[in-house]
Amino acid sequence: MTTAWGLYGQSLYDLAAEEKADDQIMEELEAVRGIFRENPDYITLLCEPSIPGRTRVQLLDEAFRGQIHPYLLNFLKILVEKGLLRGFSTCCRTYRASYNRDHGISEATVVSAIPLGEEQAAALQAKLEKISGKKVLLKRRVDPKVLGGLRVLLDGKLYDGTVGGRLDEIRRRVTETVL
Repeated sequence: MTTAWGLYGQSLYDLAAEEKADDQIMEELEAVRGIFRENPDYITLLCEPSIPGRTRVQLLDEAFRGQIHPYLLNFLKILVEKGLLRGFSTCCRTYRASYNRDHGISEATVVSAIPLGEEQAAALQAKLEKISGKKVLLKRRVDPKVLGGLRVLLDGKLYDGTVGGRLDEIRRRVTETVL
């Protein structure tokens, strides 16, 4: 099911791509998303119904005018006016998914028991790029429950090289053989 936020995010991407501003807006979108994450009270303020809409839009203008692309600023104003700013992260995810698709980029999440070193991460990224045929953006997570090995999610496919994953596979094979 497509959400209103997803539609807005896709619309922003379509406009940005048409105007050849998709790279700049992608970068600025992530920066604004980071600002909003660090300042959740600012989002609360911009969503406060007791503050007139015009005032909330002025707050955005004061904070971002000249700092971000006018399309992105107007996009934020529309979200505030429509009461949809709380879904900004969904808009960002939709924009990024379209951007990645059009630029041959895949996102991969790797989960390990301990943090990967830079050299290990670079080697894994190169291997995943070879597998996918795309540029890979690697997100790293640490989960002590993994015990050992790596679990990688790339383009919706799970590559499980963890100790637990291997044990599950052995268990499954033994069960199939016995039955």
